[in-house]
Amino acid sequence: MSENGKNVGLFVTCLVDLFRPSVAFAAVKLMSDAGCGICVPERQTCCGQPAFNSGDRDDTKKMAKMVIEEFEHFDYLVAPSGSCAGMIKKHYPELFKDDADWHKRALDLSRKTYELVSFLTDVLKVDKVKAVLDRKATYHDSCSGLRELGIKDQPRKLMKSVEGLDLLEAEQAERCCGFGGTFCLKYSDISTRITDDKCDDLMKTGADLVLGGDLGCLMNIAGRMTRRGETVEVRHIAEVLADMTDEVAPISQPKGAS
Repeated sequence: MSENGKNVGLFVTCLVDLFRPSVAFAAVKLMSDAGCGICVPERQTCCGQPAFNSGDRDDTKKMAKMVIEEFEHFDYLVAPSGSCAGMIKKHYPELFKDDADWHKRALDLSRKTYELVSFLTDVLKVDKVKAVLDRKATYHDSCSGLRELGIKDQPRKLMKSVEGLDLLEAEQAERCCGFGGTFCLKYSDISTRITDDKCDDLMKTGADLVLGGDLGCLMNIAGRMTRRGETVEVRHIAEVLADMTDEVAPISQPKGAS
């Protein structure tokens, strides 16, 4: 039951479901603490972004229709990912522009779709969390979260409320990490160079913890950091805000860690 009258459908995302379910549990905790009723529809599937970016509109529409059917009856759809939230919010209406019925349904869902941290701050008006973490952290702004959804100040506002957390800004925090979904597969050499530049910039801050809001970016950064032998941890911001860092190992293990 919802304490604040807001019933939320949690869009888990493929990467969180398959590789980092702790992010979903953290999202549930954060929204529950804020008084929301949470439901995780069992039939939810991919948002369709990989197919969409590859030009496969037919399969994208099939997946989009399933997402719309599963989530349109909730007050809000919330995803712990700017990438997936951006796909649903910005591209679903465009996808069905020639189908009046589905366009309306896509537009209605778009208007109530949010990335997790944006939902907490912009909709629920959460301005602080009950979390403690004595670390030096830097934050990576994902392309989708920043450029499609305008997410910039929201995560920083909540990170500043974490007791003991020292936030160190990178000079190029807004620069792409080189992941880009299938981009890193199609153009692996370019992707690796971009990722190395990103890792160099993050390491220059002196932080021992890299945070972000998109698991694709974080897995990409973590993988490169590990291969470089860097002694830095990488985590999704939700795990820190939910005070779950003692329960879950980081995405990347620093060299020599067990």
